[in-house]
Amino acid sequence: MSRFSCYQRHGSRRGDDAKRGWLTWGKRVVTWLFLIAVIVLMVVYAGKVDWDDVLHALKNYSPGAMLAAIGLVVVSYLIYGVYDLIGRAYCGHKLAKHQVMLVSFICYAFTLTLSTWVGGIGMRYRLYSRLGLSNSAITRVFTLSIATNWLGYILLAGLVCAFGVIKLPASWDIGEVALRLIGVGLLVFILAYLGLCAFSKRRRWTVHGQKLVLPSLRMAVAQLGVSVANWIVMAGIIYILLNDKVGFPLVLGVLLVSSIAGVIIHIPAGIGVLEAVFVAMLHGQSISHGTIIAALLAYRALYFIAPLLLAIVLYLGLESRAKALRAKNERDLQQQAPDGDEAPPA
Repeated sequence: MSRFSCYQRHGSRRGDDAKRGWLTWGKRVVTWLFLIAVIVLMVVYAGKVDWDDVLHALKNYSPGAMLAAIGLVVVSYLIYGVYDLIGRAYCGHKLAKHQVMLVSFICYAFTLTLSTWVGGIGMRYRLYSRLGLSNSAITRVFTLSIATNWLGYILLAGLVCAFGVIKLPASWDIGEVALRLIGVGLLVFILAYLGLCAFSKRRRWTVHGQKLVLPSLRMAVAQLGVSVANWIVMAGIIYILLNDKVGFPLVLGVLLVSSIAGVIIHIPAGIGVLEAVFVAMLHGQSISHGTIIAALLAYRALYFIAPLLLAIVLYLGLESRAKALRAKNERDLQQQAPDGDEAPPA
């Protein structure tokens, strides 16, 4: 081997080492920036919560009502974890189910309080990539999770609107006929989605370099089932906290309206939006504004704040064990089909 070739090889090695060093340093900087951003967002959110009112609202509930509400909170977070388990089946990745449920819990808690960009996207990519999933697999899991959540929403909103369960305030300029037509349109959308999943001959599309595969009918039905269950459980929590003073179908309908309003206005945790919609739409019911606000404060404490505090602890613990968990997962992940060949089961 010539001296020039040796120099060339050593130069290439030095270049590769330098590149790896810059890459490692860059990942550390991004990690710290991400953590700082999360902390800042949490501080901002905490500053907008009236903690005295929260504690006062919680103290006024009976132990039975509190236990029932807490139980439904646990059920809701477990159901949400099934979203990512469906994504696991859709992608065919090999991460352990308990790891998927853990990541899902952390991401959901952060999403509710600090927006989809932090929890749904940033946290998911961060944690799943640390555990060994490729970016393409994470994108498919995230996409399916979002689709699952809103499919159930669309089905329930369609039923609520089509059957006249709710009436919007007159100032919103949406009449009863228009609302029923919107409901019918939403139900038609769900039927069209199920029809595509059942009968479409084309099952794959490429969108911005990402390969999307149409789920099977069985998977689509599972998406609808778990999402509908989660929205119903969420409404059940508020129903209990309102002390059964408002009918459950109406509580569900108002929750659906407030949720879409929160997405449109895009305020972290929907602060103020949830309360404004509930007060406006429950006007005329045999329930005071004070009772509504107290129930929603308790709802925020149980469904948003308490899970977020637990999620922070679990997130830090998962970060500290991520390398060991990834090493443990490598053997299983190597058995996956290549990214381009992954497809949902029939």
